[in-house]
Amino acid sequence: MAASSSSSSDPLPASSPSQVPFSPPSSILVVGSGVFGLTTALALARRDAFSHCSITVVDRSDPSQPGAFPSPDAASVDTSRIIRADYADSAYTSLGDEALVQWRKRDQPTDPGAQGRYRESGLLLVADAAPPAPDTGSAGEGVKPKLTGLDYARLSWANVLSLASKYPDLANRVRELPDPEAIREVLGTRGTSGSWGYINNSSGWGNAAAAMAWLYDQAKQTGRINFVPGTVVSLEHNTTSVTGARLADGGILSAELVVVAAGAWTGGLVDLAGQAIATGQVLGYLEITEGEQQALANMPVILNLSTGLFIIPPTDRVLKVARHATGYINPITLTTPPLPLSPNTPPPTTPITVSLPRTSLTHPSTTIPASAAADLRSALRDMLPEPPSLHTRPFIKTRLCWYSDTPDADFLIDYHPHWRGLFVATGDSGHAFKFLPVIGDKIADCIAGNCPVEFRGKWEWKVKDSVTAAAWAAAAFTEDGTRGEGARGVVLDEALGEEGQKS
Repeated sequence: MAASSSSSSDPLPASSPSQVPFSPPSSILVVGSGVFGLTTALALARRDAFSHCSITVVDRSDPSQPGAFPSPDAASVDTSRIIRADYADSAYTSLGDEALVQWRKRDQPTDPGAQGRYRESGLLLVADAAPPAPDTGSAGEGVKPKLTGLDYARLSWANVLSLASKYPDLANRVRELPDPEAIREVLGTRGTSGSWGYINNSSGWGNAAAAMAWLYDQAKQTGRINFVPGTVVSLEHNTTSVTGARLADGGILSAELVVVAAGAWTGGLVDLAGQAIATGQVLGYLEITEGEQQALANMPVILNLSTGLFIIPPTDRVLKVARHATGYINPITLTTPPLPLSPNTPPPTTPITVSLPRTSLTHPSTTIPASAAADLRSALRDMLPEPPSLHTRPFIKTRLCWYSDTPDADFLIDYHPHWRGLFVATGDSGHAFKFLPVIGDKIADCIAGNCPVEFRGKWEWKVKDSVTAAAWAAAAFTEDGTRGEGARGVVLDEALGEEGQKS
């Protein structure tokens, strides 16, 4: 049954991975057009097994409007994103390597990395050899132990060396940097950061906005995907199954399988039971001169895992500096509660509050806290000491980039354990974009009941009861060794208000 703006249908629930053999649904509704949503729709549209399945993508942005789709305030749309296979977890190292094989295809205009969509600048991964801060958080059952930035960097180094056994040329493109002077030499800007690290010249960065536009074009060219503009306010369901989505204008899109891939907005539609939380991360952009552009053109991406601060090489005379941290939360009391954890969950007795994105599209005057801006300035001083004018130059734009964070930084890609007809693909944790060329096929595999072996357990729905959910809620903020230091759960309005900046 194709997705439609009608509430008269009550489709049968979709097959789940426990049913053998897998039977493709007759219709699929994908909520969200970010990396997870759009790549999933494209992968399904290309598979023979789903050739008789209608595929609809609904998003709050209108694809008929130039520059408005995918939404410019989505996490996946930006000037640049780091692309790497440099992970402390070998499963993600392998997946990153698989993605990089595709990113490096640049000969034809339709290749993923062509037309400047991927640039292999190298990645300088560094960390500080400071003692770890005391862990005062309470990790939920099954949550990975907390790593320091240095822990993560050394594990990543080991995994990159393991890759070098597969690619002999890689051995000549990676090098350990044992001290700040070695880091300074490789960075090439006379600046430095961290006390230990390594350079991987087989990693780089991608033009995220251009890549998402390319992805949309690829999806549109299949002729199999129906794109619908509309804001989803809730999921439609009967006593056991999710049957579609209700739009803000009252319309209903019905489908046999609903895939919620709404990124940091997912928690407003589905009770994620402490498994993921929306956090805002800070970015700043500086306009630079042509001379500065040329001077910095050959620098690698530099990321300090202990502070979370990073700088990506400039393009088109724009320099980006950012902080990958525990982030800010934006608690919103919902007028419509999200889909409960199970059909048997009692109705809430008090309003439900979740963290949801606050972006410049809905709040044009939104800025970043002064303390966050100061951190970005410190990265500029340390990593790019010249010219000094950069350090005080006004930002031409700042932005809050909203992640769907999980405690262990693993994605959440699985059928809902209690609702039939519902599949969730979220929990990007700020590191999903790099997998754009391959992640859709992995999600499609999961929909078909064939989760990649190395991600079984990692991507599954981990919280299935309210008791476990409470434990996970206390550990919802990502602390995988990549986020630097800082308090968890800082409310954005409070951070802005304390500094006289509340918009």
